[in-house]
Amino acid sequence: MSTTTLPDPLPVDGSAGSRERAVSDFTELTRTVQAAGLMARRPGHYTVRLSAAVLAIAGLVVAVVLVGDSWWQVAVAGVAGVILTQVAFLGHDAAHRQIFSSGRANTWASLVLANLLVGLSAGWWQHKHTRHHANPNKVGADPDIDMKVLSFTPEQVARSESRWARWYLAHQGFFFFPLLLLEGVALHVAAVRRVLSREPLERRGVEAAMLTVRLVGAAALVLTVMSPWKALVVAAVQLAVFGFYMGASFAPNHKGMPLLPKDARVDFLRRQVLTSRNIGGGRWVDVLMGGLNHQVEHHLFPSMPRVSLRRAQPLVRAYCEARGIPYVQVSLGRSYAMIVRHLNTVGRPDRDLFACPVTAAYRA
Repeated sequence: MSTTTLPDPLPVDGSAGSRERAVSDFTELTRTVQAAGLMARRPGHYTVRLSAAVLAIAGLVVAVVLVGDSWWQVAVAGVAGVILTQVAFLGHDAAHRQIFSSGRANTWASLVLANLLVGLSAGWWQHKHTRHHANPNKVGADPDIDMKVLSFTPEQVARSESRWARWYLAHQGFFFFPLLLLEGVALHVAAVRRVLSREPLERRGVEAAMLTVRLVGAAALVLTVMSPWKALVVAAVQLAVFGFYMGASFAPNHKGMPLLPKDARVDFLRRQVLTSRNIGGGRWVDVLMGGLNHQVEHHLFPSMPRVSLRRAQPLVRAYCEARGIPYVQVSLGRSYAMIVRHLNTVGRPDRDLFACPVTAAYRA
């Protein structure tokens, strides 16, 4: 938890003046970013990325066929997990309207990338992810801190009664990364369940058709070229790599950052900056994490093309520092250490997560 001394939170008293100051802060930053041309679409950049994604998927299919009934398919599965994660990052960009000027084009791009190529549900992802963006790390509002296998809040810990559960929660940080190996399975199961459920879902028929082609087609491919036992191992490796890579890319951005209690009253600019963490490093980190390493900028401007986030970073950081708003950027390794430490702290009943100055200052 941060111990940085905070500026006066805006708004806390609910007055019109404090609300206007908070809105004007973000409006001024938005104008600066727009004047720098950072919100403009980047069609050339995304044409290259989308073409590369399609070619990579086609290359994987060819590789599976050529390698045949061999244990070298395990290596192909590992590569497939990495490529599919990169394609999922593109689906994330499309869902945020970063790729095309047309909302319809972005929607269909996200459907093809997520459902047809990766095997996820674009509709399920967008519903969940939109709620996260609206209230990151806010108790009772952010679905990303409401998980069945991990506890992120004291309320979740209080529901655990058995001795084994209490021991697990006190050490859950050490289980975080092993659990990510199952994330790939969980994402695919969530996609199928959402399509089959009675919950509202736009384009349900399209999503169902694309998911069927992707999942049945992939199973048919591996079972045709290799024995059932090898196919099972290959599928397990691919899902493990995919899940681990996805989880290890998204987790550093908010896990271990201050939690906002249900009664917190925070303006948009501070809500996004205080609960987000950037990951430092060169352009290789941009590629590795699909631009998610610039999480502060992404949360402030979700539709900003991924390639522009690095250019926006110094503008946003300087703006926040000038107003006394804590702006966090750490190395990838340190972010993982912070996640483990936070999760282990949550499970200890003698620790008060909301004693952090960040959360205390913004309570109603």
